[in-house]
Amino acid sequence: MPSNRLKWVKWATLTSEGSDLRVFKPVRTLLLPLLICLASLMTGATGQDAAAPEVASVGLPNVMDARVTQTRDRARLVIDLADKTEFALVSLSEPDRLAIDVRAATSTVPEPNVEVTDEGVIAQYQLEQAGPDRVRTTLMLSAPAQVQQAYVLAAFEDQPARLVVDIIPATAEEFAANVAKDFEASGAAVPVADASTPAGGSELPIATRPLVVIDPGHGGIDSGAEAPGGIKEKDIVLAFALKLQQLLIASGRFDVALTREDDSYLRLEERVALARANKADIFLSIHADSFQQPEIRGASVYTRDENATDVLDKVLADSENKSDVIAGFAMPRMAPEVVDILLDLMRREMRHQSYTLARSIVHQLEPSVALRRFPVRQADFFVLQAPDVPSVLVELGFLSNADDMANLLQGDWQGRTADALARGISTYFDGLGADE
Repeated sequence: MPSNRLKWVKWATLTSEGSDLRVFKPVRTLLLPLLICLASLMTGATGQDAAAPEVASVGLPNVMDARVTQTRDRARLVIDLADKTEFALVSLSEPDRLAIDVRAATSTVPEPNVEVTDEGVIAQYQLEQAGPDRVRTTLMLSAPAQVQQAYVLAAFEDQPARLVVDIIPATAEEFAANVAKDFEASGAAVPVADASTPAGGSELPIATRPLVVIDPGHGGIDSGAEAPGGIKEKDIVLAFALKLQQLLIASGRFDVALTREDDSYLRLEERVALARANKADIFLSIHADSFQQPEIRGASVYTRDENATDVLDKVLADSENKSDVIAGFAMPRMAPEVVDILLDLMRREMRHQSYTLARSIVHQLEPSVALRRFPVRQADFFVLQAPDVPSVLVELGFLSNADDMANLLQGDWQGRTADALARGISTYFDGLGADE
């Protein structure tokens, strides 16, 4: 492999510290009435007792629905809205709970009081019209918890606008500190509303700056899938990878590098070698394929497995693995010796981490874009073979499907999907920190 393939080691660091890209700082919106109302919770006043100024509810959206899903490790509140709006949230004690206010004129939630049967940190939740311009959701906690990230999504296709709040377990000390911090903030002279957690960001600190290697599939003489009108997979995935790179850099939490940043060709083993040589913390290969059945659509995330999940998965993997042969290169022969036990253990751990990464990404894609059925999938993609780097392949969609094709070329969809991927990457590293 040519030595110049590894020269972007320094560049990978410069992208977050030495470039002219500014680190994104959350912009908080002034929302005085909403914050005064939440502040009243800290002092025991009700929504009716609070001395919040009257605010017209004209033009504010309706709260259409709300739901909580959870496991032992995390919980998610999703509030469906007729339109995007502002929100604020606070941690409260005696009893322990999280309160989320959204600026909304009405609520038509079918079940405003719900017991949560799944095991996790939320025991029940309730929605109420807390004032003419706000609807409050109160999450009653069965154990200390904290907000990992919260963000508003615009309406897209058949999905309404949404507020998504991701919640994870906390220690009693962490929860008490959040209660105290929110109580102190409630007495501020000029209260401010919570802003959406930036894509790639988190409400949790991160101890190190991981290196994320993004691999835009194909390139050069290998165009990948093609669609009528000269649309090529290699161009779509490169544009998307550059957008994702900027989001991750702007979060200030990651170093980011691309295996290619122009229309150049790299062999599959070169892409893997770049990630390994630079000690990448994760490797994401980005693709947008085609299939003979045009009704198949939606995003999915693959980890490596020699046994494909289904026929389509095997076809996609075989197609990608043949790209080197098409471009005039022979696949390298694998060494015949038995794999060392230590290497085997390493591979098993990497497969576990890759699966965890795939789940984190899909968890963030779910409220944002259309997914394939069973979106976490396995196939024998050569580019995912690194034994020491958690690796996933993201299929953005299918050029053979008209709806996917329209989305792949749409800036709003690209931004929405890149945001979701960045959030998934961030939650994956948050989880690693929690396990340590």
